Amino acid sequence: MSEKPITGEKRAFMTGNEVVAWAALAAGADIMYGYPITPQNEIMHYWTRQIPKYGRKFLQTEDELSAGFTTVGGVLAGLKAFTATAGPGNTLMQEPLSMAEMMRLPVVTVVQQRGGPSTATVIYSQQEVTLTTLGGNGEGMRVVYSPSNHQELFDYTIKSFNTAWKYRFPTFVLGDGYQAKMRESVTLYDPEEKGITFVTPERYVGKPGTPGVDRDPGHYRNTYNTEEELFEVLQQHFADFEKMAPEVIEYSQESVEDADVIIIGHGVVFRGVRDAVKELREEGLKVGYFRPITLRPFPAEQLKALATQGRKLLIAESAQGQLARLVKDAIYGATAEIVPMFRPGVGITTEQIVAKVKEVL
Repeated sequence: MSEKPITGEKRAFMTGNEVVAWAALAAGADIMYGYPITPQNEIMHYWTRQIPKYGRKFLQTEDELSAGFTTVGGVLAGLKAFTATAGPGNTLMQEPLSMAEMMRLPVVTVVQQRGGPSTATVIYSQQEVTLTTLGGNGEGMRVVYSPSNHQELFDYTIKSFNTAWKYRFPTFVLGDGYQAKMRESVTLYDPEEKGITFVTPERYVGKPGTPGVDRDPGHYRNTYNTEEELFEVLQQHFADFEKMAPEVIEYSQESVEDADVIIIGHGVVFRGVRDAVKELREEGLKVGYFRPITLRPFPAEQLKALATQGRKLLIAESAQGQLARLVKDAIYGATAEIVPMFRPGVGITTEQIVAKVKEVL
């Protein structure tokens, strides 16, 4: 590999898409496969602009199905490969990503959510939560990080490569069109200088030696002949996922101990949630927040512990209850009241959250 893309720490002011490209470079990604779709296009632009200096590669495919399957191929060849998409592209990607799920391939995908369903808007939403966490014809054996700012976009894009290669589940960074396009301050750094040790990728196919003589043969399948055989394989996947969950689950919470209302939000909406809690606390109102950082696996036990009698959980999201479904599943049997604040395809401001909380109280 040529020179390091980042040495030491560098303060920068850039778009979220640019941040993702720098993070992938810093993480040692070898190749990006992609197809243009707004609002993720500039990830491809910034990646291709930088890679000649650092000996990395890029392949533009004819559509998102191809982008997904070529990323799968890159991983099988032992490359740290990634792709990025949005909206209808994310829909198409579900077939190759289901294959990655079945074959336990560490594919990394960055999703910059846009309005839905279908083409809808190219601007923003949180309407790809269900698709990204539980998409495809499988059981959602994947890891999904939901960053809320440019620093987290950088940190979690780097982290996603390690999570994917350590646990061998497809891993997603679920951003959105606002984060993709806006400019914000960020500290870029060399992960290894921060003590982050990278999991070394390894080939699935094309290993040296004769299979069955010099080494065990590789047996990578996404198709099975009998129901029982598939059932057995899936049981192992579920066990691995369950064992992994406590190690990868991330969340944050504040002022929840005495709160009458706990606001739940993720991604860019969390910024409004955090500021609303600060403002409401200053007014003497008992309000806290709970923020899932991993939407899959979800911090279910941690949230359920807070969903007690007499409390209200206000769920703020730019979708019609996609986060709410994850929350309801997590707290099933708990007695807290759920208050929806659903604004599909549009942003949610601090002022709107404050007003809603006052209405609820």
